[in-house]
Amino acid sequence: MSASYRSASVGGCLEATIESREDGTQILRSTEPLRWYPDRLTDSLEQWAAEVPDRTLVAMRDAAHGGAWRRISYAQMLQRVQALGQALVDMNLSVDRPIAILSDNDLEHLTLALAAMWVGVPYVPISPAYSSVSQDFAKLRHIVATTTPGLVFAASPAFARAIQEVVPPEVPVVLSHGQIEGRPTLAFESLLATSPAEGVRAAHAAVGPDTVAKFLFTSGSTKQPKGVINTQRMICANQQMLRQTMAFLAEEPPVLVDWLPWNHTFGGNHNVGIVLYNGGTLYIDDGRPTPRGIAETLRNLREISPTVYFNVPKGFEEIANAMDADSALRESLFAKVKAFMFAGAGLSQAVWDKLDRHAEATVGERIRIITGLGMTETAPSCTFAVTPDTRSGYIGLPVPGVEVKLVPDRSDPVYGKTEIRFRGPNVMPGYWRAREQTDEAFDEEGFYRTGDAVKFIDPAHPARGLQFDGRIAEDFKLSTGTFVSVGPLRAKVVAAGHPCVQDVVVAGLNRDDIGVLVFPRADECRRLAGLPADAPLPETLHHPRVREFFQALADRLWQEGTGSASRPARWHVLAEPPSIDKGEITDKGSINQRAVLTHRAALVEALYESMAAGAAADPFVILPRRTGQAD
Repeated sequence: MSASYRSASVGGCLEATIESREDGTQILRSTEPLRWYPDRLTDSLEQWAAEVPDRTLVAMRDAAHGGAWRRISYAQMLQRVQALGQALVDMNLSVDRPIAILSDNDLEHLTLALAAMWVGVPYVPISPAYSSVSQDFAKLRHIVATTTPGLVFAASPAFARAIQEVVPPEVPVVLSHGQIEGRPTLAFESLLATSPAEGVRAAHAAVGPDTVAKFLFTSGSTKQPKGVINTQRMICANQQMLRQTMAFLAEEPPVLVDWLPWNHTFGGNHNVGIVLYNGGTLYIDDGRPTPRGIAETLRNLREISPTVYFNVPKGFEEIANAMDADSALRESLFAKVKAFMFAGAGLSQAVWDKLDRHAEATVGERIRIITGLGMTETAPSCTFAVTPDTRSGYIGLPVPGVEVKLVPDRSDPVYGKTEIRFRGPNVMPGYWRAREQTDEAFDEEGFYRTGDAVKFIDPAHPARGLQFDGRIAEDFKLSTGTFVSVGPLRAKVVAAGHPCVQDVVVAGLNRDDIGVLVFPRADECRRLAGLPADAPLPETLHHPRVREFFQALADRLWQEGTGSASRPARWHVLAEPPSIDKGEITDKGSINQRAVLTHRAALVEALYESMAAGAAADPFVILPRRTGQAD
C-alpha cells in the first residue's frame, strides 16, 4: 500500500449496506444510487454523432492498404446505421427472425450490430469457432435451430462450409466480400447503399428499453448453449453502472485497443459499450493472447496508447513478458492508461507483480488493476473491486443498482459454501425459448442464481468486500466425506505451475484422494525443453526437463498440502488439447471443468488405476514423492 498509483477516479462500489436476515441470508446494496441512463444504446451513437461528429468511433487495420487504420467516425457510423437499418426493415426481420453473425470482430460486424439495434431487430453473434474450428457444427446447428435467423452474415467465403451445411437455403446470406459457390449471396456494400426512408424512422421510434438487442449464447458444458436475452435496458443500465464505478471513463473519451470477441459479453457488451456510451474510440485488435497471435497486439499497443486496457490473464502475461525487452511497448502502454482489468480466470501474482514493476520503471507509479464479477446473464458487471489493495480473486462490492444476495448452504453448515445471486435492471429476463431453464435460473424473490460461491475477504470487516470462492457445482466430497473446494485449488495449482500450466481440472468425486488433469502450455514446455516450436506435444512432455518440472510441482504441492482436500495425489499431464466441439474450452480460452471430466471419464478412471508398486504405469501420469505426512 506504500506504492504510488496513477490517479483514476472511481466510485459506485466502494461502500455497501448489508441487510442480515434470520436465516443467514444477507443482502448487499451500493450506498450510491444508480443514476439516469438512456432507453437505447444507440441513443449514445446519436448523441456523439451530434456533439463530436468527426471523432473516430472505431478503427481497424486494412491489410489491402498496407495495414493503415481504416476509421469510421461517429457521424459516418450513424449514416451507415440508418442506411443499413432501412435494408433490414425491408427484409421483414424480427425477434423471431433475427440476424446471425458468424464471423470475427470487424467494421462490418459492428455496423450491422448497431443497425440491428437501431431498428429493433435482435442479432446473434456466434462464436466463429463454431463455424471455422468445429468439425460437426453441433453448437452452430443448435443456435440456428433455437433462434431461426432470417439473415446470416459472414465476413468471407471462409464460412461457406458451415453455411451450406447448417443454414437453410431460404435464409439470405450477406458477405463482406466474395461469394459462395452454388448459393446466392448479398454484398454488404449493396445493403449500405439503401436510402433511409420512413420505414427505418418508424422502426427506430418503436425501440424501447424492453426491446431485445441481442441473443448471447453461453459456452455450454455437457449441455447445449443457452440463449441469453439481452435487452436495451440491461445494456444501458450496466453501462451507467460502469460509468459510476470507473468514473474516469466520463472524464476523457476512453480509448480501447481490444481483441475480445463480441460473441462474449466482456468484449461485446462491456468493452464496445464503454466506448459507445462514453464517446470513445475502439481500435479493433486482430491479435490473440497466444505466442504467435500476440505479435499483432504488441504492434497495435506500440502505436495506440489506451486509456483503459482489458484482456484475459494469458494476454497480460504475454504483454508483461514482451515488455522485458521492448521499451517502445512500455512507453506506449503506460502513457495514458488509467486502469487494467482482466476476466475469464485469475491473474497470477507473478504476472501482476511484473506489471507493477514495469509501470514503476516506466512512469514511476503503478496502474491499478480492477477485478469484479459478471456474467452473460447480467450484461455483465455486478460487483467490482477498484481499490489499490485489490488482489486476484477479489470481486469487491455491488455496483449501483445491483442487489447482491448471499445465500449460505444451510444443508451443510460446516463445508457448505455461500452462493451469490443478483437482481437489478441489468439482469436478463430469461433464456430464449427455454422456459424451464429460465424458471430454474431465478429464486422466489427474482434473484438470478449464479452458481458462484463467494466469501468475505475479512469477515470481521465486510466493507473490504467479497472474494470468489469457486463454482458450487464443481465442488465435491472425497470418499472420506472431506469437502474439496475446487476453485481455490485450481487457482493454487495454476499459480504454482507458472509458466508451464495453462489450467487444471480437479477430479476425485467419491475417491480417496484428489487427482488433477493438467492442460500444459505447449510453447512454454517446448521452451523449457529447448525443442523447436513445431515439436510434437507428446515428445515435449516426455522430455526429462519437462517431466522434472511437473514432478517438482507435484512434490511441492503435496508437501504444502494440509490435508486430503488440498493435496493432489496423482497428476495426468494431457497431450490432447481441450476440444471446443465437446465444450471443454471457449474461444476466450476458459476451461470447463464439468465438460472435461465428462468427456475424459475413461482417462480419469485410468488415472486412479495407474498406481502399481508406487509408480505410474502411464507415462503421462506423475505421482508426488510423498515426503509429507499423508492423512
